[in-house]
This record gives sequence, C-alpha cells and structure tokens, in this order.
Amino acid sequence: MRVIIGIIIVAIALLAAGLIWFVIQSIPPGDGPTTAAGRQGGAAVDSAARIDIEVLRKQIEVLQDEVRSLSDQVRSLASQPVPQAQTPGNNPAINFGPNAIIDTYAQVVLIAQRRSINEGMQVATPTFLEGFLGRPRETLNDTCQPMTNPDLKPMLKVEQVGPVRVQMLQPALDSLGRVLENVRAADQDLYDRINTAGSLCVRQIRGTVGRVSSHSFGLAVDLNIDGQLDTLGDGKTQLGLTILADFFREEGWIWGAGFTREDSMHFEVSRELLEQWREDGKI
Repeated sequence: MRVIIGIIIVAIALLAAGLIWFVIQSIPPGDGPTTAAGRQGGAAVDSAARIDIEVLRKQIEVLQDEVRSLSDQVRSLASQPVPQAQTPGNNPAINFGPNAIIDTYAQVVLIAQRRSINEGMQVATPTFLEGFLGRPRETLNDTCQPMTNPDLKPMLKVEQVGPVRVQMLQPALDSLGRVLENVRAADQDLYDRINTAGSLCVRQIRGTVGRVSSHSFGLAVDLNIDGQLDTLGDGKTQLGLTILADFFREEGWIWGAGFTREDSMHFEVSRELLEQWREDGKI
C-alpha cells in the first residue's frame, strides 16, 4: 500500500512539474529594443505582455497549491492503518464497507445467455426421478398433497434454513444450508433479503397427467428478493437471483432460468448431485 502511495506522490509531482514547464514555455518573449550585445531590454516589455506574465504566474501558484493539497491528502491516506486481507470464510463478520448495489437486488434485469447457464449439469427429469426414487404418492392431481412414499417420507423435514423456512428431503436441506451460508458469508445484505415462494408440493405438473416435478420430491425451492415474485417466462429476473444462481451452481443445483420456459425463481437439485447422494448413502 505504501509503495502505491509513494508512486502516486511521484506521479503528482511529475505532473505538476510538467504543467509548470508548459506554462513557463508559454510566456512570450519581450518585444522591446535589442541591446548592442543582442539581448532584449527587459524594461521594454509592453504592458500587454506584463499582464500575460502575471496571469501565468498566478496560474503557476494555483497549480502549486493544488499539488501541495493533493500531496497532503495522499500522505493522510498513507498514515491510515491498512486492514489485513480477509475472506468471508475465515471472518464472516468482516465489514467490507457500504454496499453500492444494496438497493438494486430486487431490480429486474435481462438474463444473459440463459439457455447455457446450466451447462455441465443435467436436469433430473420426471422420468428419471420416478425411476430413481419412486413416485412421491400413488394418486396425483393439480393441488398439493402429502407425500406417501415410504422411503422418502422419513427424510422429509420442515426446517428454518437461513432466512427461509422450507420442507424438503434432508440431503436437500443440508445442501441448501451450505448454499445460503456461503451467500451470508459473502453478502449479508443480499442474504437478509432472500424470501421463499415455496418448496415441497406433491402434485402433477399443470397441463400434464401424472408427471411430477422436483418440487413433488422435496428437491426444489422457489426463491425471490423482498417477496417480489418473478414473472414466469419473460426472460428476466431479479438482480439478486442472478447472484444467488452462482452459489447454487457451485453446489450442484440447476437454475430454472435456463428452462425452455424461463422460471428464474426455481432452483432444483441436479441429476449429478442426486447420483452422488445415492453413492454416499444419503438417499
């Protein structure tokens, strides 16, 4: 830090010297008679030239004052203690200063390259989920009903996970907890504004007969910022959700913004993560 401060001071000095040299070079030569030795007589400089010289001299003095002021400010900064490098992981309570975008988390923005945001991961399709976990219940309709699958039901829990209260399978709750803890450590302001629009809902996908989504298995959650629901299918989302999506992707979750019909409030466990849980004996 002090090396950088020193460089700034030197740069200011060089800049000032260059400006002063430029001003001096701009002073016009006298127009008086030339002496026998070939030199112009200083006393013969006309009034207009003297006025120009005085104006330029004043400009030099102003420049010198500004340079001194800047140097004092830089030295003041140099005398302040330099904070040690910290990371959210080793000091979650660290204060990084004012959050410049705190009032824009709920702002609606276009989703850039949304069809490629889940590249490298596979969606757990209804066919895969039923084959992998069995049906969540035997009979389905368009309304949310209780889960009856005897293998899944014992893993279904209702918990407060960070800022949201959700009902999901235990491995999904644990994974969601890691995601939100990472968000909290990196951006407390965003974390405090996260809200949920639902998690478990055992029903058939509307417009289909008997097809179930990841919500029916307790493997998905809908999130929003400040309780403002996203408009389904418009290709836009809240700025805060675009930030959250990076944390979910790192944990192995699919973001619904990449679906054919954009659903950017929706986050669900990927097929790869489910297969890893099966390998680890978690599901």
